[in-house]
Amino acid sequence: MLSVLCVALMVVDARFETLKPVRSQMGLVLTPFYWLADLPVRTWQRATEQISSSTSLVAENEKLKAEALLMQRRLQKLAMLTEQNVRLRELLNSAALVDDKVIIGELIGLDPNPFTHRILIDKGERDGVFLGQPVLDASGLMGQVVEVMPYAARVLLLTDVTHSIPVQVNRNGLRAIAVGTGSPDYLELRHVAETADIKEGDLLVSSGLGQRFPSGYPVAQVTEVVRGSGQPFLIVRAIPTAMLNRSRYLLLVFSDSRTPEERVTAAAEAQETADREAAEQAEPAAADAISEPETPDAAPATPDTTRPDAEEQP
Repeated sequence: MLSVLCVALMVVDARFETLKPVRSQMGLVLTPFYWLADLPVRTWQRATEQISSSTSLVAENEKLKAEALLMQRRLQKLAMLTEQNVRLRELLNSAALVDDKVIIGELIGLDPNPFTHRILIDKGERDGVFLGQPVLDASGLMGQVVEVMPYAARVLLLTDVTHSIPVQVNRNGLRAIAVGTGSPDYLELRHVAETADIKEGDLLVSSGLGQRFPSGYPVAQVTEVVRGSGQPFLIVRAIPTAMLNRSRYLLLVFSDSRTPEERVTAAAEAQETADREAAEQAEPAAADAISEPETPDAAPATPDTTRPDAEEQP
């Protein structure tokens, strides 16, 4: 009877959304247990740090790690020539998002199912995390948030068989879809034509299509291109740039969700407001200049009555 109940609950959970609130509350209840399970690792790390260095050095080290992680994320943007894109978009009167807001999260658990690639992080709904939010480490994109709890969230990694992401070849802009294979070692590109210009060593970056992932972040590097295999499409395999099995500290990206048209409209309105304020500030100055009386350069000459006329004879 218990087995039948378990199977029924699994079917209902897989096909319907009825148990989603219950699972969310269960996640809230189980969060302390995840914390307790990770407590020995935290205790051992802290003890090791106390033995090897002083408290001040540990605090400085953690601060430098966070700063290095943020700097690594900014360096990733160089792959898409961010500065050049900003100048081009300014010429097109488009307000592009130059720097995204991020928060740093920590990995606190792994999914025990060997056929799914999911992780648990220590940031949740109270921290502003939302479904579909991109997650990356210092080397590239890792995946996206698929379940949000009050104090934790689950992240689906790029290599999961149910995950796919639109990418483009950084060298020439060729677009493709990178899908997970179930192996943490590589991704596959689907439906790439035989004549496509792609080769080993090409860097794949997020294209931004679908407006789920921000554009320009490294995703994978092509390691194998098989041509003439009797298949209608190329067999292309790529290794993820992110350290999916080793990264402990992650970045959650809050990118601009507005469409390009909305960003252009907002930029035009901001420019119009700035011009109006400048005109309003210029009007009082012009009025003051008009109302101020002009000072004469020289006083008019007055006749000298003390000197006798030269023509008058005594």
